[in-house]
Amino acid sequence: MTGENQRVDASHSPDVRPSPTPPASRARRLAVPALYLAAAASAFAYVGTVDPNEPGHYPVCPLLRLTGILCPGCGGLRSAHAFAHGDLITAFGANALAVTAYFAFAGFMALWLVRAYRGGPVPRIVLRPPYWWALGAVALVFVVVRNLSFGSALAP
Repeated sequence: MTGENQRVDASHSPDVRPSPTPPASRARRLAVPALYLAAAASAFAYVGTVDPNEPGHYPVCPLLRLTGILCPGCGGLRSAHAFAHGDLITAFGANALAVTAYFAFAGFMALWLVRAYRGGPVPRIVLRPPYWWALGAVALVFVVVRNLSFGSALAP
């Protein structure tokens, strides 16, 4: 083969190295978590403004309407409304599982913002299947208990 017909594969050449990417600015690192936080704050602001306790603003839970069974999300909007107004007792009374999720989300967002500010890695939620099964079991137990007479305190 002649020199003209030979292909040079630069990826296997020892003297060709990828150029290092410059580190992202702090503002760029904070942009994505700030957008997620703004979206969550907007949703809470809307639910805090438009009261779900007044009929006609939000749809009724289809499972509740069809079967009379409270799903794990039933009372979630009322819970978010109370949470937005700082009434944690009412929020827990409407949907304790949702309030727990609000706090978990807040903790995750705080961790993400701190890491983005410091230039650390983006936190990832990676759960092995047993943990997903455990979360599903907690939600199932929550549904069963809140639909029984002795668990009426968990019903909205």
